[in-house]
Amino acid sequence: MESPSVRLCEGVNGLQKLVLKEIRGSAAEVYLRGGQVTSWKNDLGEELLFISNKATFNSPKAVRGGIALSFPQFGTHGVVEHHGFARNMMWSIDPDPPPFPPTSTNRTFVDLILKLSEADHRIWPHCCECRLRVTLGPGGDLLLTSRIRNTSVDGKSFSFTASYHTCLQVTDISEVRVEGLETLDYLDNLQGKKRFTEQGDALTFESEVDRVYLGAPTKIAIIDHQRKRTFVLRKDGLPDIVVWNPWDKKAKAMPDFGDNEYKYMLCVEAATVEKQITLKAGQEWKGRLELSAVPSSYCSGQLDPQRVVNG
Repeated sequence: MESPSVRLCEGVNGLQKLVLKEIRGSAAEVYLRGGQVTSWKNDLGEELLFISNKATFNSPKAVRGGIALSFPQFGTHGVVEHHGFARNMMWSIDPDPPPFPPTSTNRTFVDLILKLSEADHRIWPHCCECRLRVTLGPGGDLLLTSRIRNTSVDGKSFSFTASYHTCLQVTDISEVRVEGLETLDYLDNLQGKKRFTEQGDALTFESEVDRVYLGAPTKIAIIDHQRKRTFVLRKDGLPDIVVWNPWDKKAKAMPDFGDNEYKYMLCVEAATVEKQITLKAGQEWKGRLELSAVPSSYCSGQLDPQRVVNG
């Protein structure tokens, strides 16, 4: 439902979007097409998500950037289109969502719902209902909670993979490090999904990266040295972490991505990729992503990410 802190208005190309504003100044924007978060700003008005300057809002593809839900398939891990169909379909405002965890009065949120039509069943022959709550917390944190329910009346189960395709805006990708993935096994999509073990004490970027880290901790830190800012990513129900940056060569090959924009973007996704989620008729799955942006502290020339990761 619309409230003083949540406003439905017209976005790019006349598409409807919801604008969420928190009393201290942070804000977010969510397009009904794709249920996609296209903006997240802190109380200083600084944009924290990456949206390509070449992004299109009128094609059947998702907008390049922001946060989109990949369902019922992450990447090519399934039989439907790349990253699934949820991020390409029209969602609607959910006027009567099922009970979520208690939300204090100083949180701003909106509930969206996606129901598949009979025509959609030709693409994916299962009955399901997708719900998404987008929340702005009092400290400017952004929280996405998804619920997928098997609404089959004939007792059929279905399986899926999913992710929150999250594109963060960074100052210089060569000055970014990701902490919390040390010693984890990962699937390298640049090497035919072969399995390797992370050897470094942090993930840094000097070339294209496209990896699925398996069984990642519930909290990781993405440290932007130049901006002296740390993104803290917390997740629940999504065991894996996907890290992607196309680098220069692949960036030039994407029509909706600027040639040099890879320098200012890092995709870090909470996901379930290696192990599918299976829902029997009537069962529901819930996945949760929380993002915070906090100042990074220096100590003897080093950032102090352990305070963020373990705090």
